[in-house]
Amino acid sequence: MEMVQRVVVPLGSETIWGGLVDPSVLRESLFGCESCVLTDAGHYDFVLLAKLGPLKTRFEGTIMLSDVVEGVSVTLAGSGKGGVAGHAKGTARVRLESLGEDETVLHYSVQASVGGKLAQLGSRLVDGAARKIANDFLTRFVRVLCGDDSVEIRPETVDA
Repeated sequence: MEMVQRVVVPLGSETIWGGLVDPSVLRESLFGCESCVLTDAGHYDFVLLAKLGPLKTRFEGTIMLSDVVEGVSVTLAGSGKGGVAGHAKGTARVRLESLGEDETVLHYSVQASVGGKLAQLGSRLVDGAARKIANDFLTRFVRVLCGDDSVEIRPETVDA
């Protein structure tokens, strides 16, 4: 699955950057995340309960930050194992473009893949679930940072 999108966020880029590297914000933003712990600089361990189609499983894994340009861009690479359900891995490249004190364009591209029983679900189901997880994460992320559960965002798909 590959997805390239951008979204205008009603926050300054410093606030968004702070959320991208804060394990408590990441945990609150990712539906089903039971824990997200910073273990070393740029290295997080997580436990996530996820449902993909008929499979519901607990993933344990890591997220590593790389290509960090403080306050501007970062690459997040994650992988997790879900026991008999299989495994998943993905990369998200994020770039912030400030439009002023209270508005930022968040550009992101996501690539993800699954293996094991998850791969047997079919690419359409897995792609749809991955897109939903990514969009739900972004919505929750902005709501957590804004402190307002009613904030709506509208991601726009862009050409890769």
